[in-house]
Amino acid sequence: MTKERVHSKTVTEAAKQALNKRGVSIESIAKIVYQMQLPYNDSLTMEDCVYSIERVLMKREMQHAILVGVELDMLAEKKMLSEPLQSIVESDEPLFGVDETIAFGAVLGYGSIGVTTFGHLDKNKLGIIRYLDTKKEGSGVNTFLDDLVAAIAASAASRLAHRLRDQEESLTEKEIKDLDHEEMIG
Repeated sequence: MTKERVHSKTVTEAAKQALNKRGVSIESIAKIVYQMQLPYNDSLTMEDCVYSIERVLMKREMQHAILVGVELDMLAEKKMLSEPLQSIVESDEPLFGVDETIAFGAVLGYGSIGVTTFGHLDKNKLGIIRYLDTKKEGSGVNTFLDDLVAAIAASAASRLAHRLRDQEESLTEKEIKDLDHEEMIG
């Protein structure tokens, strides 16, 4: 018996809805991307950051990471994980590491800039990431979500850094569009 595949547009929309349902807007992530990239690009706009995030959210690896991580956070809130996993996820155990590993895996498609930016965001917890990481007990579990938001922001920042170089090298709009298309493969 063969199961029908879920259309990629359905998965994209589900990932965006999962973020939104958990209180994470594209704009809140864009503020982090803007803060990370403005020192390197003085013509950067919030619209550029939002567009870059939208492109990142079209990547299957990122979508799957979001869906898995958010689902695990929600199951932990409902106390539906078995022990000791329930206690580990619910308390955001510092040595757990699986939350960072899933998010890190989603960043890998964006090269060394994405990886180093993710590390910076994981350590320094800017913007909405800090809010998610420091929510008070009883107000939800965000063990995976804070790292996923860092992964999205890091990937979008890396993407913008590479697009800036493309513009500096005077690539044509068609060449940049071709690179955008190539980026979406996989």
